[in-house]
Amino acid sequence: MFYNMMLVAAVLFIALGLAHSILGERYILVRLFRREDLPTIFGSTRFTTRTLRFAWHITTIAWFGFAALLGQIGQGQLTPHGAAQAIGLTSIASGLLPLIITRGRHLSWVVLFIIGGISFFWSQV
Repeated sequence: MFYNMMLVAAVLFIALGLAHSILGERYILVRLFRREDLPTIFGSTRFTTRTLRFAWHITTIAWFGFAALLGQIGQGQLTPHGAAQAIGLTSIASGLLPLIITRGRHLSWVVLFIIGGISFFWSQV
């Protein structure tokens, strides 16, 4: 029963993440970006909108990482190596967002890649 509930929780995290990104993009971000009073960073609002976009969607990636951990728990297979691998992959995926969306201008990708690399490397030893 416990393991089944963990799998249900993992599926709910995935569903929540998808709803968050899809509905947030459609009903919140697009409308927010139409505003005339967005802060100007680096000479335009482009960096502001890109930063807000990746910050919004990074939540979904984190929830997918939690789903992976809960899935491992639900299968009775969570180990320190498995947890480190899930955290590493989640961090690397999270780092891709600011790298791609802001074209590397938001430097959080560097830190996320380092965290991901350390975690993923440790999961392999």
